Amino acid sequence: MRTAVIAGKQMRPVVAIAASCGAGALDPGCKDGPAAFQRYWDRLAHSRQADLVWEQMPEGLCADGTAPLNAVARSGRWLAGATRRLAESDSRFVVIGGDHSCAIGTWSGVSEAMRSFGSLGLIWIDAHMDMHVPATTHSGAVNGMPVAALLGHGAPELIGLAGGRRAIDPRHICLVGARSFEPEEIKFAREYEIRVIGMDEVSRRGVDDALAEARAIASRGIAGYGVSLDLDAFDPADAPGVGTPAPSGIRTNDFLDLWLDMTRSPACRGIEIVEYNPSRDQEDRTTRLMSILVAAIVGEERRQWVS
Repeated sequence: MRTAVIAGKQMRPVVAIAASCGAGALDPGCKDGPAAFQRYWDRLAHSRQADLVWEQMPEGLCADGTAPLNAVARSGRWLAGATRRLAESDSRFVVIGGDHSCAIGTWSGVSEAMRSFGSLGLIWIDAHMDMHVPATTHSGAVNGMPVAALLGHGAPELIGLAGGRRAIDPRHICLVGARSFEPEEIKFAREYEIRVIGMDEVSRRGVDDALAEARAIASRGIAGYGVSLDLDAFDPADAPGVGTPAPSGIRTNDFLDLWLDMTRSPACRGIEIVEYNPSRDQEDRTTRLMSILVAAIVGEERRQWVS
C-alpha cells in the first residue's frame, strides 16, 4: 500500500467501505454504485499516489425481496459496527453508498465510538432534507428518513442503531443545498431548530460562506464532525448519475477546494459519499467527480484528476 505525502506531511491510509445497498431508494440502482466506482478507481491506479483499503458489506444483507426497512436496518447494524471500530482506532474512512439511508448506520457507529468523550457534529450536503418519519413520508422511501432517524425520530429499528439513543443532537447538524422537500420536513426542521441552508441561500451567499457556517455549527462544542455528501446536491450537469436529480444545484468548481479543507481537517472523523447510480451516469461524469472527491480524501492533489 502506498501512502501520500502532502506538503511534507504523511497522510494515513483511508478505508473505503462499500455500502452496497439500495433498498432505501425507489430506484435501487445505487446498490451498484460502490462496485462501479471501485472498478473505475482501480483502472486509474497508475496515476495515484495513494490507494484505498476496501471493506465490503456482506452479501445478503440487502437481498432482493427483503422488506426495505428490514434491509436498511440489517445493513445499518453491520455498517455501524464497522464505523464504530474505525472511529475507535482513529482510522480515516469514507463510506461509498448505496442510498442515503446508509447514513443511519455510518453516523450511529461513529457517535457510539465518541460518546464517552464528546458529541458528534454532522455536515449534511444534499438536495433533500431527509427528515421524514414513516407517518409523514410521501413516497415510503427509507432514504428520505435518515436525518430524522439520526436525531432519534422514526422507526425503532433505525433509531436503535445508536444504542437506542439519538446519534446526533439537532444543535450539531447543518444541512446545505436543500431544494427538494415536503412541508412536513420544513415543520420538522423548525420544531427541532435544525439549521438548513437551502440552495436559494447558498446561491445568494456563495458556497464557501454556506459551508463555513455549516462547519462552524458541526464543530461547536463537539469532539469531531462527519461529512455526509449526497451526490444529488450537485447540479445534474456535473453529477447526472443519481436516482433523484434536482435542478440548479451546487456547481463543482465552487466546491472542490472547500471539500479539501473540510475533509482533511483533524476534526473530521469520517466521510460519506452516497447515491451514485451508474445506470444513470453520462460519459462517466459522476464517477469522475467521485474520483476527485475521494482522491482529495486520500491526500492527492486535485490537479492530477482534472483532465
